[in-house]
Amino acid sequence: MSVCLHLSLHGAGKAAFATMRSMSRREPAPAGLVFDEAFVRHDPGSRHAESPERYRALTRALERAGLLNRLVRIQARTAGEEDLQLCHTRAYLAMVRHDIARRAPVLSTGDTMLCQHSGEVAALAAGAALAAVDAVMEGRVRRVFAAVRPPGHHATASRGMGFCIFNNAAIAARYARKVYGVDRILIADWDVHHGNGTQDIFYENGGVFFFSTHQSPWYPGTGAAGETGAGAGKGTTMNCPFPAGAGRAEVVGAFRKRLLPAMGAYRPGLVVLSAGFDSRRGDPLGRFVLRDGDFAELTGIVMEIAESWAGGRVVSLLEGGYDLAGLGSAAVTHVETLRGGPGAE
Repeated sequence: MSVCLHLSLHGAGKAAFATMRSMSRREPAPAGLVFDEAFVRHDPGSRHAESPERYRALTRALERAGLLNRLVRIQARTAGEEDLQLCHTRAYLAMVRHDIARRAPVLSTGDTMLCQHSGEVAALAAGAALAAVDAVMEGRVRRVFAAVRPPGHHATASRGMGFCIFNNAAIAARYARKVYGVDRILIADWDVHHGNGTQDIFYENGGVFFFSTHQSPWYPGTGAAGETGAGAGKGTTMNCPFPAGAGRAEVVGAFRKRLLPAMGAYRPGLVVLSAGFDSRRGDPLGRFVLRDGDFAELTGIVMEIAESWAGGRVVSLLEGGYDLAGLGSAAVTHVETLRGGPGAE
């Protein structure tokens, strides 16, 4: 098993690193999948854009492509209170529990519909992200796609919004730092909506570099090019807002011309991807025009960064994508690219 020379370690990470070195030298599998039918239990209503039918459509697409049986299956687990507190306040977590216990139809902090199972499913989504981090950091697989819902990138430390309850990508990054000692992490976000929650959580923290391409003006109204971080995080937020109608030239161009050079200086030890497929053409909640082949190219750029600086480690987490056919085809292209990269058989 190869070990990335750019991984910085401290505390618990040193013990994890020692354990990794003692493991078998068998090369990791190219790609893994975190998948759990329990994700359909979060049901904001059949007419809601983020309905369980998204997951069913994704399942059918992965099955048709034969990917469910060709990827290493990673077991999801439920994130505990300590895991969730890596990014969320105790007061917010208590509020989520209270809202669900009283059968509130909408989260108190904003536009996120709830049902009686929403808390447990959201904790499973966060836990799936942690399981994905374990899989790549322990060398079982090089890359993982975690097919999770609800999405997470709009959730701040103290507020759920935009269909998001817990910030899966942010929790994954903090967990990687705490358990494995990774001191520089890239979170790249190509969802059509700006990941305001992820940006907010790490805006003053140089340990995570947040990069986003997104439609502007559009929900949630954040992500201006001038938002670049503050304090210790100055210069580690990079926003690339584009108008409606943007496609390959703008989005792929930003990843290649802006993100790649920045990562040459930053050198992340882990890459986390907020993979939102609502930036695909035809999505009802976005006005970008990316095609499936563009997602293959974007995935390739992310993998290039990971191969250069992070030992190939990529954790990809599903965010948006609300055109059912488009979600399925774009996600299949993304996963096939993850599977077919360096290390593939």
